[in-house]
Amino acid sequence: MRSSLAERSSAHHLLVKRLSHLDRKGRATMVDISPKLPQYRRAVAKGEIRCAPATIKLLRQGKAPKGDVLAVARVAGIQAAKQTANLIPLCHPLPIDSIHLDLVPRSDRIQICAEVRVHARTGVEMEALTAVSVAALTLYDMLKAVDRKMVIQNIHLQSKEKF
Repeated sequence: MRSSLAERSSAHHLLVKRLSHLDRKGRATMVDISPKLPQYRRAVAKGEIRCAPATIKLLRQGKAPKGDVLAVARVAGIQAAKQTANLIPLCHPLPIDSIHLDLVPRSDRIQICAEVRVHARTGVEMEALTAVSVAALTLYDMLKAVDRKMVIQNIHLQSKEKF
């Protein structure tokens, strides 16, 4: 059964109302944050890259072919968080106060956790997610010569808060 034009229009209006990056006509737009007051905000994102135990062993021994893989991935993730507005078109450029990125090797994976803080009118969720994503991609790039079966997985926003 086909829905009526009125039902589709109503459904479209509800969708547009829920998606903050669309205007009333359904066009992409940057959210107007000018009425908001700056607040301290924090976001934590996590993810991991699953790899062979032999890859983790090389990493721990400092024998990865491309050098200090964890240090490079940490810097790449931090740099990526600072570039989020250049990578994701509708993100606001933010004066990030702090980025903390942890990379923890386990037996068959490297866990990645990014915490980003800012005093601004909008949150830093995308910056935290970008930091984790680029750190994982950097690990993949630097370790692919020794492990072609790595899998980047479980990238997600763990928490966000205003205070």
